[in-house]
Formats: sequence, structure tokens, C-alpha cells
Amino acid sequence: MDGSVRHRTGAAAPTARRRTARPASAGLALLVAAGALTVTAAPASAAGGTVRLPVLPATVDADDPCTAGSSQRATAVPWEQTGLQLGRAWQFASGAGVTVGVVDTGVSLKAPALDGRVTAVGDAGTDCVGHGTFVAGLVAAGQRSGVRFAGVAQRARILAVRGSDERGAVTADRVAQGITDAVNGGADVVTVSAALPADSAALRSAVALAKKKDVLVVAAAVPDAPESASNTSPPARDFYPAADDGVLSVLDVDVNGDRPDGAYTTDSAQLSAPGDGVVGIGPARDGHYIGSGASLSAGFVAGAAALVRSVHPELSAAQTASLLRSSAYPADVPRVDPYAAVTGVLATSASPSASAPAGGPPGGAAPGPDFSPVRMPEDRAAGPMRRAMWPAVTGLVVVCVVVWAALLLPRGRRIGWRPTRPGAHGPAGGPPRGTGPDTDLPDSAFPEAVAPDAVSPAAAPVGTSPQPGSGNAFTG
Repeated sequence: MDGSVRHRTGAAAPTARRRTARPASAGLALLVAAGALTVTAAPASAAGGTVRLPVLPATVDADDPCTAGSSQRATAVPWEQTGLQLGRAWQFASGAGVTVGVVDTGVSLKAPALDGRVTAVGDAGTDCVGHGTFVAGLVAAGQRSGVRFAGVAQRARILAVRGSDERGAVTADRVAQGITDAVNGGADVVTVSAALPADSAALRSAVALAKKKDVLVVAAAVPDAPESASNTSPPARDFYPAADDGVLSVLDVDVNGDRPDGAYTTDSAQLSAPGDGVVGIGPARDGHYIGSGASLSAGFVAGAAALVRSVHPELSAAQTASLLRSSAYPADVPRVDPYAAVTGVLATSASPSASAPAGGPPGGAAPGPDFSPVRMPEDRAAGPMRRAMWPAVTGLVVVCVVVWAALLLPRGRRIGWRPTRPGAHGPAGGPPRGTGPDTDLPDSAFPEAVAPDAVSPAAAPVGTSPQPGSGNAFTG
């Protein structure tokens, strides 16, 4: 394999399948090896062509040169950017005011898409491998001229922290120290690329510090690639620090929402995000690389967390994680939805629940999310507006009455209509007095009642005839 893959730009999305993986050395967690995956491009769209992108490495051997910047650029919108609906999310949030700590191989200060927004702890401002710069780009890369690719939170700041040695090898102590440095360095969100097979006191202590300082830790739920090539996934198990309490663990999925063949699995992942054949930046130049793995998915979720914390600064780290989970797209492992997260509302309990101790939740934890119906704020302008409308409505009614009178009264006079006088009621079933064709007759022409024997034959029941001597007015 020549260390590069073909990636079609445009609306079509690539799918990825891992073929080989570099074995991890003892005591180290493997992220992903250079040349460890093959990406097969989907059919080209009308607007795009084929671009040959180099594969992102996760470790660099001692005798190999550091990763150089790519000269190939993916100019169309990557599938993962479209799938996350970032264009819609950017209408409401940009990540401004939020700092994301990237615990990885370092973040290059020379990366053009991150220019001016990277602060490094120690020597983490250099990145021989390029993996940390790639993840930082997924979090916060800005758009460059002629390129549609951008990070999730384009105005967030990056705090570069070394979580490995210069060549990408990681241990539990290095990762724990990286988390601690990121928290103490002022990060609001921390993304951790490493997924270690065992927990440690140092990792738990670093995660506890983040929780205490209200920092959200996002971590890859599984390593990026199995140690041996296989189409069968290893048995599900937990990896750390993702499985530690208080950490938001993330799995990688492809363009169809599926896990890659043979990938590591776990039952403790809380969210999923794009992570199979995704486009990102390198440590130098304006070119792009392509990579895969849960470490990249964690970068997407960390960027989404930065968007949420920028638009909802009142939410705690735990509440931010809860909002990301509750707004996620339903799936076996819910898929993060930045747009739904930044436009959603997470109500918090105003008082402890009846089942909670009087002093609040155990351990002094902040009240949990309350998904009761949202109460919209009162519109203070509604009352004066309603009061101002009453005169207008009254005036409209008066105008309608005047128009009605002006149109109907002359017509009534032409047909001889006059209002009914009190007591001027005609016979039952007949017109009232003073109406109809005999309006000029005197009132004496309308007897108050008609005697029963004065009924005409036409009014007699059917089949009867007038009786002689009955006094009928129509006797023969």
C-alpha cells in the first residue's frame, strides 16, 4: 500500500474497511497505524472529482520521518460534515469562548486552519505524528479559501496537551497527566484519543479532578484498530478512561451508521459519531488526510460539546453531556446531533425532588436534568398591546354598523318596511301588524281572534264537510 487512498469529493461519501493493523507494543494502547485502512470511494457526484488523500498515521516509528503536511485538498463538503448538519448548527453557535483540551500527540502551531487559536502545554505545540492536529481540526478547524472542510466549533480555542511520547506511544500515566494538565490549563472540554485496556488510580484521579472543576471529558470508547486483521469483532469489553464514571464515551460509525468490520466493541458507549473514512487537516500546509477510529469520533463530540457550552454557558459539564445524549439521533448507540443539541432546552430542577435528601443529591452533586414541560417566559408587551387594540376593535365595530345602516335602511324604505310597533301582533302564523301588502288598513281590520265555527271549508279536516245550520260563513 502506498500510504494514500482515493477520496471522492462532492456529496458522495466514502466508506472504509480496515485491512491490516500495526501490532501494539507491550503496555501501549494502539490508536491506528499508518497504512492501516483502505477507503473505497463511492460513485462520483456531478460536482466533484477524485482526490488522492494520504492516510493519517497514529504512531511513527523511531526511524521514520515525522508526518509532513499534505499537498492534496478535499475541496467539497465531507460526508461527516453533512451528516452532522453542521451548517444548521452554525446558525446558532460557533464555539466562541470555549477551550477544548486535546490529549493526544500534540497539536502543531503551524497548522493553517488553527492559526492563532492553539495554546500548548510544554512541548505539545509540535506534532511529529499528526494525529493530535487531525483531531484538533475536527474540533475547531476554520474554513480555508477554496476548501469546504471545517471543524465542528470553528471559533473554539485549542489547548494542546501531550498524552503520548513524541512518536505516539501512550501509557495510562501519560494520559492521566494529559487530562490533569488540560483541566488545570483552563479547558472546558477535554477529548482523549487513547483507549487503554485497564483502568488505573491515576486515570480515576484525573477524571475526578475534571468532574470537580466542571470540565467535560470525552473519550474514545474503543481503540482505533484491532491488533490483527479480521472481519470478526473481538468480544465486547470496556476501555479506559472512557468507561470511568463521568466520562462521555464515543464509538465510531461509517456513513451508513454502521460499525466497521472487525472493530473493537463495547457495551458502555454512550454516543456515536462519524469515524470511518473522515477528512481532516495535517500538521502543516492546507492539505488533508483521511483517517478512521473512535478517537476521531471523540473529536466530533468534543466539538459538539463546545458548541453547546458556548450557547448554554449556564449548563454544567454533566448537564452538557446529558443534553448531547438526550438530543442524539436514535440508534443502537445514539448518534450525536449538534444541531439538535444547540437548539434544545434542558430544564433543571429548581428544588430537590421528594425522594432526595433535604440537603440535595447524594455527595453534593448538582441537580439532575428535569424533562418537565418547558414554560415560556411571559411576554410583557402582550398586556399593553391588547389594551391598545380594544379601541381599534370598537371603532371597527362602529364603522361596520354605520355601513350596514347606510346600505340596508334605504332599501327597507323602498319596499315599505317599517319597524314593528309594540303590541301590533297579527294572527298566529300571519305577518305582524303594520307589515305586508295591507299596511294601510286600520287596526280594526285585524280581529283579535277568529271563532272556531268561522273556519272555512278549506281549513276543515280532510274528508269532512260543513254541517247545515252550523253557522258557517260559507253555507249554501
